[in-house]
Amino acid sequence: MVRAPGGRVVATTDLLVEGRHFRRDWSPPYDIGRKAAAQNLADVVAMGARPTALLLGFGAPPDTEIGWVDALCDGLRDECAQVGASVAGGDIVRAETVVLGVTALGALDGPAITRSGARPGDVVAVTGRLGYAAAGVELLSAGRREPADLIDAHRRPRPPYAAALGARDLGATAMLDVSDGLVQDLGHIAEAAGVRIEIDGAAVPLPPVPDGLRLALTGGDDHAFAATFPNRMPLPAEWRTIGRVVEGPAEVVVDGRTHGAGGWDHFRPPQR
Repeated sequence: MVRAPGGRVVATTDLLVEGRHFRRDWSPPYDIGRKAAAQNLADVVAMGARPTALLLGFGAPPDTEIGWVDALCDGLRDECAQVGASVAGGDIVRAETVVLGVTALGALDGPAITRSGARPGDVVAVTGRLGYAAAGVELLSAGRREPADLIDAHRRPRPPYAAALGARDLGATAMLDVSDGLVQDLGHIAEAAGVRIEIDGAAVPLPPVPDGLRLALTGGDDHAFAATFPNRMPLPAEWRTIGRVVEGPAEVVVDGRTHGAGGWDHFRPPQR
């Protein structure tokens, strides 16, 4: 049983598959647990809800060591503690590889923040890191283990929960967590609200790598938050204004140009 003070529950679910979302030779089990929890808790927070519980579906090969599973569960528990949630239960099955199916629940104590609320005249702002996790993946794929902050960003995202939980009080009209790439995810807001989003590339916070803008625009898994706010609302320092919402076709443009394909899509054909 999970209490819902307002009588409404926000629910989200996500699936992590070994070899696609994480690799056991790249990430320790504790970090995998933190990551699995974070990407679901961030979805709940992005709707203006306070996370309350996770339900976990866990599949693993029969030779998986108990110590590995214990460390995974420690990671889930500690990430939930960041927002006052807990792991409420779940199910375990035998599988060929490690699979994590996580469902997160959250309680609303006010209006939900949806993707369709953006309006012309709003500003677009972000909080958190962009492109760090994607840079970490590229480094790991090249056999590198440094710089540590980029590698760790892939292994364990650090969503800025507190900043996002305060977004409703700042008048946020739409919000989401950046899981599949900034441009792609802002495109969901543009489509849902029927607006055009214009991004100033020079204002986007970048990871410390040579191709930082590309990674900031298309890299996922950092679980930063992007939101739209009324233009008159002064934003605290943790929110960085990067663009604006205008009338026009439902699209995202960067420096006046429509951005090409990017971001994560499981079913998009490989780019050649």
